[in-house]
Amino acid sequence: MIGISFNKKEFEYDAYTLVKAFYPKEEVEMYCTLEEEAPREYEKLVSIFYGDQVRIGIHTKDQVLEDSAPYDEGEDRKSRKNTLKQILYKLLAQETGHTLPWGNLTGIRPVKIAMGLMEEGMTNVQAAEYMRETYFTSNEKTALAITIANRERDILKDIDYEKGYSLYVGIPFCPSICLYCSFSSSPLEKWRDRVDEYLSALLKELDFISGEMKDRPLNTIYIGGGTPTTLEPDQLRRLLGHIQEKFPVEEVSEYTIEAGRPDSISREKLMAIREFPVTRISVNPQTMNQKTLDIIGRRHRVEDTVRAFGLARDCGFDNINMDLIVGLPGEHKEDVEHTLKEVKKLAPDSLTVHSLAVKRAARLNIFRDQYQEMEFENNQEIMDMAMKYAYEMGMGPYYLYRQKNMCGNLENTGFAKVDKAGIYNILMMEEKQSIMAAGAGASTKFVFQNGERIERAENVKDVTNYISRIDEMIQRKKVGIDTWLRKI
Repeated sequence: MIGISFNKKEFEYDAYTLVKAFYPKEEVEMYCTLEEEAPREYEKLVSIFYGDQVRIGIHTKDQVLEDSAPYDEGEDRKSRKNTLKQILYKLLAQETGHTLPWGNLTGIRPVKIAMGLMEEGMTNVQAAEYMRETYFTSNEKTALAITIANRERDILKDIDYEKGYSLYVGIPFCPSICLYCSFSSSPLEKWRDRVDEYLSALLKELDFISGEMKDRPLNTIYIGGGTPTTLEPDQLRRLLGHIQEKFPVEEVSEYTIEAGRPDSISREKLMAIREFPVTRISVNPQTMNQKTLDIIGRRHRVEDTVRAFGLARDCGFDNINMDLIVGLPGEHKEDVEHTLKEVKKLAPDSLTVHSLAVKRAARLNIFRDQYQEMEFENNQEIMDMAMKYAYEMGMGPYYLYRQKNMCGNLENTGFAKVDKAGIYNILMMEEKQSIMAAGAGASTKFVFQNGERIERAENVKDVTNYISRIDEMIQRKKVGIDTWLRKI
């Protein structure tokens, strides 16, 4: 058990996440020395004292490591936070004897930092130097962030950030719930009789969005979940037809549907989708190892992935993404390489490589005692191998994000062929424009003040509550639009 003590509450979450990055398997408790006594004796105690200086100590039974730096409360918040994290990172690196690939960065958007520096006028070299000196990012990760930032800037150069928006539509049903999943997903069998009722509520929310946003350019549409292809062909036509009627779909730069689970894909559903101007779909295996699929609850065969991908090509889809997860229980480098070899045979147009992050809501975390003997392996060698295979498939990295509790303290990276990058993914992750989101568990982002400020309107996750409270969900959006977007 590790304790973190503060003499006042400031940047406590940043300190907590940095300590957890070095000690991902340890439990960490925080307390304020002016408000409460230490809850217990700790094997390791991190003490943080704010005054004219910030003084940080790491106390163990064998040693005490300490450092400090001037701390001016009149400085801007970002500078103060950087000072704290720089000192704490150096002490943790000294105490553990190792560094982290992303340095003291604990947020999920390192490329956003790189892009911001370049938009301020820095050259690639200057931005890279700033990231290494300020955040202690490794040479490899710094170069990756700068590379992706340049590609993103090129992809987004014609997007109207200020006036434009993107549309997200959530379908919260899946054939089964994967062990690692923390999204708003519900097993289809439980809700099959209420899918049409859900769609009615969803279309009502979409009607409101289309009316409120009719004078703004729509840049991308993304239908995710859950698994949108749990809908039957007629239900897909009902949803996609309504979107086509209410929104200027002919103007969008990208229109994506997550077909996702291979066991939800049929020729009839794909042909229903082809009746509409959808430009991009996904067929997501996560792994091509049957033993792992069985463990994580995917309930489909490797052969189903191959079949579904072939069907999508036969139906004329020329921009197909595949998602993989590295760090799944029991998988080692050889297992990941097998997956990459099998995916390479299929030749997708883009590939997203996720490093497993077990969130609090995931069953893999809830039932962690069942899986404690399984290894969760990811490291830089495996991520480098995934990048090598992506390059061999003619893809380069185009977006990147991180998550808490991520295996190996690494990242998720999207790779794509030329002109096949997922524009919505970039807009969402770099928080460049407002995203209007409809559906159970959907989160609308109002982005304004040149991206410096973001407000959210959250929809309830429970399907029954979403249906019964749809007018409340719409009202939440109305308040946000009236408050934040009317000014733009």
